[in-house]
Amino acid sequence: MKMLNGKPRVVILGGGFGGMYAALEFERALARGADLDVTLVNQDNFFLFTPMLHEVAASDLDITNIVSPIRRLLRRVTFFHGEIEAIDLVHKRVGLSHGHETHCHSLPYDHLVLALGSTTNFFNIPGLADRALTMKSLDDAIVLRNHLIANLEEADYECGTSLRAPLLNYVVAGGGFAGVETIAAMNDFLREAVQFFPHLREDMFRIILVSAGTFILPELGEKLGGYAQRKLIEQKVEIHASCKVTAVMDLDVTLSDGTTITTNTLVWTAGISPHPFLDTLPCPKTKGRVLVNEYLEVPGWPGLWAFGDCALVPDLKTGGFHPPTAQHALREGRVAAQNILATVRGEQMRPFLYSTLGLLAPIGRRTGVANILGVNFSGFIAWWLWRTIYLLKLPRLEKKLHVALNWTLDVLFSKDLAHFRTKRSRLPHAVANRQTPPESFTPGLITPQPAFELPAPESEALLRPPG
Repeated sequence: MKMLNGKPRVVILGGGFGGMYAALEFERALARGADLDVTLVNQDNFFLFTPMLHEVAASDLDITNIVSPIRRLLRRVTFFHGEIEAIDLVHKRVGLSHGHETHCHSLPYDHLVLALGSTTNFFNIPGLADRALTMKSLDDAIVLRNHLIANLEEADYECGTSLRAPLLNYVVAGGGFAGVETIAAMNDFLREAVQFFPHLREDMFRIILVSAGTFILPELGEKLGGYAQRKLIEQKVEIHASCKVTAVMDLDVTLSDGTTITTNTLVWTAGISPHPFLDTLPCPKTKGRVLVNEYLEVPGWPGLWAFGDCALVPDLKTGGFHPPTAQHALREGRVAAQNILATVRGEQMRPFLYSTLGLLAPIGRRTGVANILGVNFSGFIAWWLWRTIYLLKLPRLEKKLHVALNWTLDVLFSKDLAHFRTKRSRLPHAVANRQTPPESFTPGLITPQPAFELPAPESEALLRPPG
């Protein structure tokens, strides 16, 4: 095994829950004297606590409260802030780029950790990718917040009903956790904010959730899902169950039940796809996700590990696969790091064994639903449990205190309505208002730089995203 200064080299691609918690496990091992060279690669220089993303979109939290600078979390693990350009599994090298002038680097490794997460799946629905807003990144939350406020500002001065309707109709597609939490937060925000707009009334809003299932939050079961559905309807949210978005044209969103909604706000949370970079790798995959064994290593490729959204992790208890949730990803990251350390030391690896502890979701107006260790909770106590548990899981004491203070002030004061203009902000009537994925994460948009070189193997060892 080739090593740098005699040390095994570990490269982690991705700084989400899985990648970050793997890096934190290595950080602890390095503090105890482990002899490794570990590098984390991520396109953002912060770790985003995604369970609270909808609270930023609804002006409940400041954008900096749910992000933690990676360099403050990792002192011994090297951090590379940049983009992935190529992966050579045969020669064990990763091509990276960074900076405004695109400096390129070739990073060798002995162990490569794939924690690339997932991207939004638009299912080739006509017009959807060009119109939809998404809720996967901090940019998404900021854009949605600005969009909601801009709509209210413009609608307050629109005299004609036909001109005002697209600004006050809001559609969220997806009846899972992301969709329900997003629409609940939007609904609370809009109905609280309307008091500051003299020409608007609550009854002018149409806030619509489109769910493919017969009830929302199917992960929590029919009882809690039905409760959440009833509560959202009481909060004047329209729910189209057993329904899907079939087409998007100009300002019209067409549903499978024949409904057409005129709106300039369509938030898409109804599907994810494995990271497109995985398509460039020759390792075994099913439906785009990397197949791993119970130790989280990729069979047939020594030194290659994967977990989280981008992998299919076998569940030894059920015979199926573990779900791609944050609580699974962070534990998979820890176990993968421990198994890499065991491999380096010549010790026995341990399989990944975990059962879901609980699922929780806020559904607006200080109510929620939760299932913890098989016990159902609903109403205020479930909402309180959601806030308490996720506050405790938020990294760093500083961030916990900021969030707790924000939540306390939210009880006393109204939500902030400041509209921040950014380069990505669009006027409310613009139809192309969506997140553009980073170039290095989008097939067909990667242009390898001339300065970057990997070995030129005779086989297909040099693998780049399609394009």
